Amino acid sequence: HALQDLVRLVGQAMKITGIKYWQVDLPLREGRYSWSNGNFVEVFDSTVVAVETDAGITGYAECCPLGSAYLPAYALGVRSGLAELGPKMIGLDPRDLGTLNRHMDAVLRGHPYVKAPIDIACWDILGKATNMPVYKLLGGAAQDKIALYRAISQESPQAMAAKIAGYKKEGYTKFQLKVGGNADIDIVRIRETRAILDASDILVADANTGWTRAEAARIAAAVADVDVYIEQPCMTYEECLSVRRRTVRPFVLDEVIGDIGGLMKALADDAMDIINLKISKVGGLTKARLMRDICVASGTPMTIEDTWGGDIVTATIAHLARSTPEEFCFSATDFNSYGTVAIAAGAPQRVNGFMTASDAPGLGITPHLEVLGQPAGVIQ
Repeated sequence: HALQDLVRLVGQAMKITGIKYWQVDLPLREGRYSWSNGNFVEVFDSTVVAVETDAGITGYAECCPLGSAYLPAYALGVRSGLAELGPKMIGLDPRDLGTLNRHMDAVLRGHPYVKAPIDIACWDILGKATNMPVYKLLGGAAQDKIALYRAISQESPQAMAAKIAGYKKEGYTKFQLKVGGNADIDIVRIRETRAILDASDILVADANTGWTRAEAARIAAAVADVDVYIEQPCMTYEECLSVRRRTVRPFVLDEVIGDIGGLMKALADDAMDIINLKISKVGGLTKARLMRDICVASGTPMTIEDTWGGDIVTATIAHLARSTPEEFCFSATDFNSYGTVAIAAGAPQRVNGFMTASDAPGLGITPHLEVLGQPAGVIQ
């Protein structure tokens, strides 16, 4: 009978009947997360989204910008955008993800981070409707466990080295060092943290656009003998490309790769060795999957992650990463281990520096509605 119900459900029409969204605060275990140019966040403002259907299936997603000084995105913008876009999604079939994404792009120009949670929630619906985990729908299990990196908030070189030593004991072998501050101190940060790592460990110096081209050129030259990746040194693509052409260090691009066009240009220019593929930055899983497949086809590894988030964002990352071949999955992020608030059951949990995606249908998570409280918005 269960199989008959599934066959009937897959074959019948389905429509979006409502969208709800909640605001939730995500405090940090370490108290503060700091990156380039004095930016920091102490409590992240996240938005959880539910897409409801006339089939009785509800899909969930989460979007959490990294403050307002990281990308053209901010927390209140997610909810304002949902209030604008949500009514225009009523009546669409959530399983028709290509049609749905083209419709979102037609009725709201730009704002990919607003569209991302709707797209992701519809992937959750598709998984539940077909009784399959999302990673199966994204291409299948290309790896069973996903190697994680740990972001090291910007502090003194000694404090950052001490934190890396602590996280190594928890099983991490990949570390993203938040630099992009004073050039002299950043050189010391890179050298002191690399010195405590094993030869097989990976260190990424992520400036988050915080260096001028002159600073980036100087720092890259100063650490030319250090086993370190240089990530997103400057604000613009052109500045980063200039620095890329001056250094032998492997190079990572993040903030300046926001869509398929930007990715294709960067590949043509040989602008990087690795990209950071942030799911909400590019508009959701549908577009992230396409960019992922282009990277795999071109031989370009990725860090698969998002701007920030809790349990639901972590689950989404895990499904895309698990369906990505290991040699092209440079690393991923378990954001739910950074915070103090659990917002969903069934989310991936870190084990010795690795995580995996659930085998349950959809994203495999169940939101803690008692934690979310009353919705911030209801669209029907």
